[in-house]
Amino acid sequence: MNFEYDNDNIFAKILRGEIPCIKVFEDEHTLAFMDIMPQKPGHTLVIPKESATTIYDLSDEACLSCMKTVKIVGKAIEKAMQSEGSTIFQLNGVFAGQSVPHFHFHVFPGPPVDLKDHAVELEDVEKLKLIANKIVACI
Repeated sequence: MNFEYDNDNIFAKILRGEIPCIKVFEDEHTLAFMDIMPQKPGHTLVIPKESATTIYDLSDEACLSCMKTVKIVGKAIEKAMQSEGSTIFQLNGVFAGQSVPHFHFHVFPGPPVDLKDHAVELEDVEKLKLIANKIVACI
């Protein structure tokens, strides 16, 4: 069973300014911010400002905007975290492991090895802010 779009999901609340986030990039169509339960240092989320649960629900314009932001943020993450590469992934639906019913990309430095479990352990906010500042400086 897949999610229906829920206007009260955590990412929708972040977009409305009801919940704070540690922002690394924002434009007219997208927002990129630190994952508060990162799987590794530098783990950043890229979301559209459009309401969509999966990539299949997303407009072509929002999809393209997300990819542009992923490119900008991904390059900055590699530079900030001194990584020669990065991992980008996106999950569609509950069965695939999607935990928030708002389309999003995960971007983090390096290969997908030595990862913490997804959405399990909160990170120290000050540590996230330090990493975010490094990424922002590289955009």
